Amino acid sequence: MKKESVQRQTTKDQRRSGPGFSTRAIHDGQEPDPLTGAVTVPIYATSTYVQKELGKDIRYDYARAANPTRDRLETNLASLEGGLASRVFGSGMAAINALCTMFKSGDHVVCGHNLYGGVPRLFNQILTGYGFEFTYVDTSDPKSVEHALRKKTRMVYIETPTNPLMALSDIEAIARICKSKKVELVVDNTFMSPYFQQPLALGADMVVHSTTKFLNGHSDGIGGVVVCTRQEQADQLAFVQKAAGAILSPFECWLILRGTKTLAVRMLQHDCNGRQVADFLAAHKKVKKVFYPGLKDHPQHELANRQMSGFGSMITFETGSLANAGKMLKRLRVCSLGESLGGVETLISHPATMTHAGIGEKGRAAIGITDGMVRLSVGIENVEDIVADLDQALA
Repeated sequence: MKKESVQRQTTKDQRRSGPGFSTRAIHDGQEPDPLTGAVTVPIYATSTYVQKELGKDIRYDYARAANPTRDRLETNLASLEGGLASRVFGSGMAAINALCTMFKSGDHVVCGHNLYGGVPRLFNQILTGYGFEFTYVDTSDPKSVEHALRKKTRMVYIETPTNPLMALSDIEAIARICKSKKVELVVDNTFMSPYFQQPLALGADMVVHSTTKFLNGHSDGIGGVVVCTRQEQADQLAFVQKAAGAILSPFECWLILRGTKTLAVRMLQHDCNGRQVADFLAAHKKVKKVFYPGLKDHPQHELANRQMSGFGSMITFETGSLANAGKMLKRLRVCSLGESLGGVETLISHPATMTHAGIGEKGRAAIGITDGMVRLSVGIENVEDIVADLDQALA
């Protein structure tokens, strides 16, 4: 399994001119410090900068507007996604909120109906108060997206795979629809990371990530990023950073720069472990259903093979009831119960009471989230220990 994933990524990298993914992850934006030669990007912990004289056009004047550590991270993440530029923010939700400030009152947005719960909370409970309109559709069907577009539609916002049901959207097909209508397509690529999925290469206009997850990879920092394909997008978001101030601190930027250096090797191990855990769960008599694009019975397995170079480590499975889920979660010893994902440790969560509690029972039922569902972010521990822990907890 691991060999297959390595081969798919190698083939993909060979198609591009210039350095491969791992080389860019380690070197783009991570060049040695010109002052000292330090191989690691310095943390510029400063709020302001000395100006030698008045009236000079200088790059750095105040840290809310610009910081050298942040600049390095933005260069690095843009390179990994194949974008023109990127802008980082204080969290994934801050990045999405900044993205929405690029539009105006009366604009319409088409969204996936199965998003991380914090996104519809922002859209429905905050942004609708400023005159934004949102329509939620099943974006796994491109025709649903096309039918939902209006004259005032300015953005289509999708997650693929979705959280937590692991449904896929055909990025290339939706991108063609959006381009024909002059609508921006934004893809949340958090679950796959740029290592396994490249939405911009498939036609997306912008990509967002919670950098808290796989990009950081160590569960020790919170952040978000928007990767752009056009300079006007980057300039507008840089203005939002300066005007609204939801910036990422130099230390948090440094943590993500450290994380991206090992992104490729971590994602390969996440993928290898994820496939084995998914196979184990699919064969377990106490598990009713497994949601994982790498399984051949996943309804979009063929699309996953075409659109992604790996299947990753995000798995959702059905235990049958809230009581069953609660018993299983209480027995775990290696897997850690907690919100979030993408760390080196295996994290497990209960969507109905955690990530998607805010959309309510009716909202969860409408998109198919049950009380018995459990979501796994498979870590890079010895996979035998992860499987053994799940086995004893399910027994």
